[in-house]
Amino acid sequence: MSDFLGIHGTALALREQRLQVLAANIANADTPGYRAQDVDFNAALRLATSSLQSPGADPIAAAVDAARHDAPSSQPSLDGNTVDPERARAGFAQAALEYRASMSFVESKVRGMLTAITGQ
Repeated sequence: MSDFLGIHGTALALREQRLQVLAANIANADTPGYRAQDVDFNAALRLATSSLQSPGADPIAAAVDAARHDAPSSQPSLDGNTVDPERARAGFAQAALEYRASMSFVESKVRGMLTAITGQ
């Protein structure tokens, strides 16, 4: 199945992982000392699709861990929290749109395959 979806299956999984990281930022906006995180999607995709992965390792998790970084903060709060709520929500909204676009592409590939199989 991964050959059928090509890079798009991996991209979808990475986008889901990035959404989880961004959601954690929003959830921890009031947590003292919390450092906002993000995932460099392009770097994660490059790592996940490279042939340098260890056998038996989860390429998605390893790529997300390697591409995770502290998110930029315009004004850290006095309690050390670096989440900028406005930026966090905007980043999540953008990532959700990108996830939906990837999902639509995968859905159309599957729909095309079903049409080819059933002839309808």
